[in-house]
Amino acid sequence: MKRYPPIPSVSGVSDDALAGHLWLLELVDGWHLRFRMEPSGLLRFGDRDAVHDDPGDLPDAYRHAVRHVRERFDRDALRDAVDDVTDVTFFGVATHRRAVDYDWDRIPSLLGHDVWSDDAGAFRPPDATERIFEAFGLDSVNVFERERHARDFDPEGYAVPTSAWYDGPAAGIVVRAKAGGRAAIRNPEVPADREPEPEAESEAEPLDETMAELVEMYATESELERFAAEVGERGDPLTVDALAERTFEGFLRVHHRRLDPGSGGQSPAAIRTVLRDRSRAFLDDRSER
Repeated sequence: MKRYPPIPSVSGVSDDALAGHLWLLELVDGWHLRFRMEPSGLLRFGDRDAVHDDPGDLPDAYRHAVRHVRERFDRDALRDAVDDVTDVTFFGVATHRRAVDYDWDRIPSLLGHDVWSDDAGAFRPPDATERIFEAFGLDSVNVFERERHARDFDPEGYAVPTSAWYDGPAAGIVVRAKAGGRAAIRNPEVPADREPEPEAESEAEPLDETMAELVEMYATESELERFAAEVGERGDPLTVDALAERTFEGFLRVHHRRLDPGSGGQSPAAIRTVLRDRSRAFLDDRSER
């Protein structure tokens, strides 16, 4: 599966690389996720460095994004669009908490930003990429500007806009030339998260509250209603386990760095237990209304 190249700073690329018409995309603060479909319809996932036969081998914080892609990706549409489904690799950002506290109820679990074709030996241009993700049932990163001519773009004087996904500044922008060049402008007002890549994640963050209190603050009635609606949208039975698992994935999305597998109270198993109790109480109360 194609590996995504690093995006250089705009100061480190030549004018020729960013010539012609440019697209200015929001730089979303999250983790790298790529996937490809096998002829059987199975989706194979990878992070920046490794491809996993079992997506469960990815860090737990990816769970929400993997589910999102599995549930929404239109496999039949891809089969109709290309002769060989393994020719295409999709790249996106798994939107879980790093440095930016996005509006987690609004921002999709995955925002796509690139599509690679083995046959063409190239990434698709940004206008085509946006259409491709939409055609296959997924969201792409939002576009600040389309088709801006390079002669009218001054990267040093460019003010990074407000993010589409929370009331604050974007983490930066990605400048893409339709001819293939790309570069990043990071917003200095947004602190860069220096933690390692997820497979070498640092120790858990210290807690200002107990894990039970944190779960109680997260798994509110409105959040449980939202996750219950998601289960219902899939046509799945709304069981305690189904609701608890969906809520657990949402909790990991926001609080994954609070977990410590070596600590009983902060372990994933302990969180699952608390969320299952919360889910059971919620469904019992719901059935009595």
